[in-house]
Amino acid sequence: MDIIEELRWRGSIHDATPGVEDMLGSEKATVYVGFDPTARSLHVGNLVPIMGLVRMQRHGHSPIAIAGAGTGMIGDPSGRDDERQLLSVEEIDSNVENIKLQLAHFLDFDASANPARIINNADWLRKVGMTDFLRDVGKHFTVNYMLAKESVASRMVREQGVSYTEFSYMLLQAYDYLVLHDEYGCNLQMGGSDQWGNILAGVDLIRRARGHQAHAMSYPLITTASGAKFGKSVGGAPTLDPEETSPYRFYQFWINVDDADVVSYMKLFTLLDADEIARFEDAVVTEPQKREAQRALAATVTEMVHGSAGVTTAQRATEVLFGGDMDGFSASELLDIFADVPSEDVERTTLHGDGIGLPQLLTQAGAAKSNGEARRLIEGGGVYLNNQRMSDARGTVTLDNAIDGDVVVLRRGARNYFMVRLV
Repeated sequence: MDIIEELRWRGSIHDATPGVEDMLGSEKATVYVGFDPTARSLHVGNLVPIMGLVRMQRHGHSPIAIAGAGTGMIGDPSGRDDERQLLSVEEIDSNVENIKLQLAHFLDFDASANPARIINNADWLRKVGMTDFLRDVGKHFTVNYMLAKESVASRMVREQGVSYTEFSYMLLQAYDYLVLHDEYGCNLQMGGSDQWGNILAGVDLIRRARGHQAHAMSYPLITTASGAKFGKSVGGAPTLDPEETSPYRFYQFWINVDDADVVSYMKLFTLLDADEIARFEDAVVTEPQKREAQRALAATVTEMVHGSAGVTTAQRATEVLFGGDMDGFSASELLDIFADVPSEDVERTTLHGDGIGLPQLLTQAGAAKSNGEARRLIEGGGVYLNNQRMSDARGTVTLDNAIDGDVVVLRRGARNYFMVRLV
């Protein structure tokens, strides 16, 4: 497939300006995507534009990722119902450095013909004077043009409206495109479908200010088969930062993808080819209980973000849920793995010396209704301490059994876990 055929097959194109296909088929383009530094980490939704840049580079085009410490000082109003809380310059710059490290996992900066670049738009946006900006950029846009853009129009009908600060955002993004066009010959900007108005503003600015043709392409809003916005959960979208979303939690996000979504996500978020994905698509139909496609999706995406060591850790952690060996896991890792199971705080002194009887601990943790029930469960072979079967109803639990001296994991039956946190 050529790049357009591949992007269409993967479901990665929502809109494109006329002539994009001819341009990408006849010349090597320089392509850019901007990333918002209003958080310290990118999230799984950002993988759509990231993979777009990866695919462009693999097809011989030159990718530019903008870590927007300049535009980040204003905040993009697209897709928002209210005004964004502004961050300090120090917070923005710190976020940009973290995002640069994350982008470096995906792009090849040493390619001989088309090396990737990561550029900070603060290099020009924080230096341009307001009067110069209004003369050189603002004069090319009417207020009517800006009001017609969805990112502004949707806010104008709300009581709080839109501030002049956020109203000006599209001009800053348009100026980014102009600078990249002038400095690097950039002739294609890509972004989410909610960015379409801002991206077209850059296309228009290049045409009006330079008389050159530039192009735009947008990705669709990714949703689940049920219509929910991709990646969203009670705690928000999983991030690419292992300190915020552990490799295990990241892996679990992908392995829990619904059968109805897994094939489309393989197309969007991996580099697996059509033949490989067709095999997994068949497995979803013929042997869905094996979740072969989900496991491949989880392993592939986790490796891209966290490396092979992250995949190994995540897979071992997943095995722990099914009774696997806990050796080598820290207390913090186990608390992450078992974050959703019932837990009980127990005084650390309870485990000092000879410790506490196993039946008493089971009862205190809520794994048994009484000491008598706990003893019967132990004698029946249905109780596990740190995933090791316990058979002695007279046994005790001491600090030697506590992982890192902080946690004890109890299990009743095959999958009923209970966490004991020592405090």
